[in-house]
Amino acid sequence: MVQEKFPTREDAFQLLQHYNQSDSLITHALTVEGVMRHFAAKYGGDPDHWGIIGLIHDLDYEQFPERHCHETRRILEEHHWPPDHIRAVMSHGWGICTDVEPVSDLEKVLYAVDELTGLIAAAALVRPSRSVMDLTTKSVKKKWKDKRFAAGVNRSVIENGAQRLDMELTDLITETIAGMRTVADRIGLK
Repeated sequence: MVQEKFPTREDAFQLLQHYNQSDSLITHALTVEGVMRHFAAKYGGDPDHWGIIGLIHDLDYEQFPERHCHETRRILEEHHWPPDHIRAVMSHGWGICTDVEPVSDLEKVLYAVDELTGLIAAAALVRPSRSVMDLTTKSVKKKWKDKRFAAGVNRSVIENGAQRLDMELTDLITETIAGMRTVADRIGLK
């Protein structure tokens, strides 16, 4: 029997780069990693574990968009990743491309912030500063109301994610911005 491997961030980043060449997908992965680390501190989780899940959550998206999450499961199983890591990644596609419901705090946060980071990044990029450092929750909420702005962002998933976390949408946005600020220099939004 092959033993499970507890992956390091380096392991996760190497896998990410192996399956993704798109700068935008790698930047998104780094963004979600930073936000997950931020939320781990709030929920008493292990920031390294939460960050690794954020980093690899879209591992298969560039090469297998029509099999999103499912190919990640296969890849991670082949690399002997622990089942809880695989389940967490699968749960972010709940109701979209998987039937794995987010249950743990880690899974609920990943489900809630994945789409939200895209909306926040778009809101930052239309500011004169092109930065999350001076971006306000109020500004993001204003953009939220304009359904044409970042039209590809699934707002209902974000709302559902906030409900699952028992958080007000405003608080979820505020905390996600704070998480993005921790990696702003790495994601080009400083």
